[in-house]
Amino acid sequence: MAAAFAKTSMFGAAVRIPSPTTTATNSRSPFRVRMALQDSGPSIAVVGVTGAVGQEFLSVLHDRDFPYRSIKMLASKRSAGQSLSFEGRSYTVEELTADSFDGVDIALFSAGGSISKEFGPLAVGKGTVVVDNSSAFRMEEGVPLVVPEVNPEAMEGIKAGKGKGALIANPNCSTIICLMAATPLHRHAKVKRMVVSTYQAASGAGAAAMRELEQQTHEVLAGKPVTCEIFNRQYAFNLFSHNSAVLPNGYNEEEIKLVKETRKIWNDKDVKVTATCIRVPVMRAHAESVNLEFENPLDEDTARDILKKAPGVVVIDDRAANNFPTPLEVSNKDDVAIGRIRRDVSQEGNYGLDIFVCGDQIRKGAALNAVQIAELLL
Repeated sequence: MAAAFAKTSMFGAAVRIPSPTTTATNSRSPFRVRMALQDSGPSIAVVGVTGAVGQEFLSVLHDRDFPYRSIKMLASKRSAGQSLSFEGRSYTVEELTADSFDGVDIALFSAGGSISKEFGPLAVGKGTVVVDNSSAFRMEEGVPLVVPEVNPEAMEGIKAGKGKGALIANPNCSTIICLMAATPLHRHAKVKRMVVSTYQAASGAGAAAMRELEQQTHEVLAGKPVTCEIFNRQYAFNLFSHNSAVLPNGYNEEEIKLVKETRKIWNDKDVKVTATCIRVPVMRAHAESVNLEFENPLDEDTARDILKKAPGVVVIDDRAANNFPTPLEVSNKDDVAIGRIRRDVSQEGNYGLDIFVCGDQIRKGAALNAVQIAELLL
């Protein structure tokens, strides 16, 4: 999907910044027979298709050969009428309305919480299974909050194309990336307490924030005043507490999401979780430092072996070469990278570990996870 993104050499060739309108192309071998468009597949809709995650939905659907018989490109009235090319076909972006979901089996939503609250239930009422990327329904009783590698059983019995609608929530990006690493260890030794510090990329605030970070970087290097439209402070060459609202208890909303979502996904209301979330001047991949305290002993060698066998993760843990995960090398990648696996020396015995985790916020932190959920609906 190279044509869909403006590249910036300042942040490395691996980084892609979604542009307002994109073209999804087939970057694979021209001799491969593509099987995505097929009469037996579900009808799908992408809500918020012109946004950063909406564009990544298309990229992931293409990369994974997701089967579909038809696809609707839906966005705001402002974006309606734009032309998108996807897998060799031209589509016109349609305005999202109450009638948009007639005959739609699966809808992938990433247009913000207010849009999800307004149109999600309408879609469900028409028999559509909604996979929602916003926070609108995550903590609602009866709405599955799913990471397919972690708790696929939460959406058991929900299938597309049966005429029965449902809501499934995509967790917050920081939660997904953290639990991809922590869950295999939790299954083995049971996590009692988890302390997370996040280093979150611009992409979490959308494509406009990514472009502003690039613009500010140019401005700083040129000695010019920085443009601050997305954040009310300089972002380039700086970092600051996550820009979500701060609650009366001193935690911000992003930190509380990680606490509450972990408990729901693990179905464990007693697990102790605390978090500090920081915005850093990185384009599209989050990093997280995770400290784990276990109920049962788990040594670092066993932990490393467990993680090497876990789905959706890759271990990069070379102490001799001082080589560990970085946000740049996981950008545009599906796997979550884990390294710095070591015993927590502040705890007695093998009851604590420290790990460092990096994952692409737009991909596994959002679009890929949603499409994997959609695959379980087939």
